[in-house]
Amino acid sequence: MKHKIIIIILAITCFTACKIPALVNKQEDKLVPSYYNTPQDSTNIASIKWREYFTDPYLIAIIDSALKKNQELNIAIREIEIDKNEIQARKGEYLPFVNVAGVAGVDKIGRYTWDGLSEEDLKANPDKAPKHIGEFRVGIYASWELDVWKKLRTAKKSAALKYLATIEGKNFIVTNLIAEISSAYYELLALDNMMSIVKQNIELQKNALHMVKLEKEAAKVSQLAVNRFDAQLLHTQNLQYDIQQMIVETENKINFLAGRFTQHVPRTSTSLNEIPIEMVQSGIPSQLLLNRPDIRQAELALAASKLDVQVARANFYPSFRLSAGTGFTAFNPGFVFNPESLLFNLVGDAVGPLINKNGIKAAYQNANEKQIISAYEYERTILSAFIEVANHLSFINNYKNSYETKAKEVEILNQSVDISNKLFISSKADYIEVLLTQREALDSRIELIETKLKQLQAKVNIYRALGGGWN
Repeated sequence: MKHKIIIIILAITCFTACKIPALVNKQEDKLVPSYYNTPQDSTNIASIKWREYFTDPYLIAIIDSALKKNQELNIAIREIEIDKNEIQARKGEYLPFVNVAGVAGVDKIGRYTWDGLSEEDLKANPDKAPKHIGEFRVGIYASWELDVWKKLRTAKKSAALKYLATIEGKNFIVTNLIAEISSAYYELLALDNMMSIVKQNIELQKNALHMVKLEKEAAKVSQLAVNRFDAQLLHTQNLQYDIQQMIVETENKINFLAGRFTQHVPRTSTSLNEIPIEMVQSGIPSQLLLNRPDIRQAELALAASKLDVQVARANFYPSFRLSAGTGFTAFNPGFVFNPESLLFNLVGDAVGPLINKNGIKAAYQNANEKQIISAYEYERTILSAFIEVANHLSFINNYKNSYETKAKEVEILNQSVDISNKLFISSKADYIEVLLTQREALDSRIELIETKLKQLQAKVNIYRALGGGWN
């Protein structure tokens, strides 16, 4: 008899699972081009704690606030808890379910039914009729699905990997949040410096306008020269309002990232040009794969998707369940706990798909496609990470040279402003030359600040691209 049962189960299994669609597998590509290998540069700046990488105390205070109050980050933390609970739910599915139940009820049988006729017979013989008609039951019931194909345990492993992937997603949010705040903070310092330059130029141009007016009174220049100097002064004064608006917007961006309402953002008064740019060490490719949270997140998501395919495949096989119960039941509550009211049952069943498998096939095929998508997303994440690093390293080198060149230009133009003013006073230069020189000097000083800002933002971006900040 035992052998017959085994043969029947094997036959059902074969019949239900022999037509499983073929698995379409995509093996992810983890190869890194040889030119990314820089073994001599084994130190990676991503290993530096963000408090040591960004040393400005005002910036540190803003980041501290953001790590506590930023809504996106707090949402990610709650999502981690949801995925953690999902592991617990999956774990519970392959353990026995035990429930306690109590039932109390009364049935009124229709007279013109078989049961009703029997009831009439009992009324005709009252000695045989129970005083109370009903059902009263107290018992314990258990069910347990046998995880023969490891479907339930595999689903738990998949949930665990998704939980870990969510943690890495949160870490990536931290990395990006620190980078966004730092970049906006340096932009705010740059705007402060631009405002200071504009105000200095306004004073210089006021003096130049006063000088031209004196020259007009001496009949050395016409009203046209006065108007041109006056118009340039108004143009420079108007720059203040554009810069002030950008300061307000940048402060509000920082406040939003820090999870707070509009307020003044305290910041250093140090000149942007005095902030040092440290040498960048990018490390070796294997460190990038370890440090970047988004790469690890994609890798964990890929591993989870492979397990989901196994879970979907197991649905083609029959499931085995044991059900058992024991308790007391009686038609009268007074007899419920009578030893003769004891009942128990034990049932084992095997259920498998037989004819309509469309839903199971669709779920399995979707799991296959999602695994392939996860493989491509993993490859895309790695590719994006290495290209980001290459771009930002090039950015730092190029803007280092650009800053040095622009600084020399500023120095020359500042000298030219003094020279043009002296030549104009001695009538050896036209007022147009003075105006052009002043405007070129102003533009070059602002461009120098912009170049320095790009250097500092490159410093921020390379730290983010290498996976720094989250740890």
